[in-house]
Amino acid sequence: MNNTREVEVVVTGAGQAGLAGAYHLRRAGFEPDRDFVVLDHSPGPGGAWQFRWPSLTYGKVHGMHALPGMELTDADPARPSAEVISDYFDRYERTFDLRVRRPVDVRAVREGPGGRLLVETSEGVWSTRALINATGTWDRPFWPRYPGQETFRGRQLHTAQYPGPEAFAGQRVVVVGGGASGTQHLLEIAPYAAATTWVTRRPPVFREGPFDENAGRAAVALVEERVRQGLPPRSVVSVTGLPLNDAIRRGIEDGVLDRQPMFDRITPTGVDWKDGRHVDADVILWATGFRAAIDHLTPLRLREPGGGIRLEGTRAAADPRIHLVGYGPSASTIGANRAGRAAVRDIRRLLAQEPVAA
Repeated sequence: MNNTREVEVVVTGAGQAGLAGAYHLRRAGFEPDRDFVVLDHSPGPGGAWQFRWPSLTYGKVHGMHALPGMELTDADPARPSAEVISDYFDRYERTFDLRVRRPVDVRAVREGPGGRLLVETSEGVWSTRALINATGTWDRPFWPRYPGQETFRGRQLHTAQYPGPEAFAGQRVVVVGGGASGTQHLLEIAPYAAATTWVTRRPPVFREGPFDENAGRAAVALVEERVRQGLPPRSVVSVTGLPLNDAIRRGIEDGVLDRQPMFDRITPTGVDWKDGRHVDADVILWATGFRAAIDHLTPLRLREPGGGIRLEGTRAAADPRIHLVGYGPSASTIGANRAGRAAVRDIRRLLAQEPVAA
């Protein structure tokens, strides 16, 4: 292929995990453009953060861990997190000369000649000996399917499209989902909406007290066990429960966080339960999470029968050239940093031991 460029490592994605991987490649002596390239399909720096709604200010962000080698200091807690973190990522990319190429869509990763991988993109093809996949989840919002969904005359949207609470003024809103996004949406929307209803598949679990290091390790271990078995990962947050902070307590006391079991059917005017209950709705907001954006890896046939990619550390068990960072147990910001370092350590060993085949 005439437009194929050769590098040692391709990094796909420039969110927290991708930038951590690129940073550790630089520290290990890899030169951008010559030895590695970072491809990002977003319009600018900031990973998924750049798409967050304006009312999610930096002060409301839970557990944003600094990128390796450069702290995020003096951020205004009242400023939108999208602006704060995008500016921080931009400074980071320039400080460490990571030379992220964007916008570049990675379409497929295939087996190439000589034991190399071919990364097919909107900007041509890269031939590489190893891949750090850090494509995250933002591009794959999960929309559950319920009977009657197509008949609903109101508006349906996902967290990925959430515009902020003012857009729901005077409307009856059903929020679906028991995670952090669902509760945040409810607490924001309630003062503006005519009515809110909260429905979840399982009763929410509220966590009392501090979330210490041991609890964090235990949560990550549960997610890790799933990917070790080749099952699709659950988020770390899904196994930690919701922190019972002052805002959550007020929401419970005010009746905003009065959880209802999952409805059975969607009607043109709202939602129905089998026991005959009906709630009128103008909007159904699906705060139902995201799935890993890994369809571009399909040609490599890495998925296990359980539907996920089995990992050993960050390495795909079926192909040691492929590392998934920001996937499963490394989906938290601190986990992404550690995963980037671990992936580079393994890749250095791989490249040292495995000469490129003729």
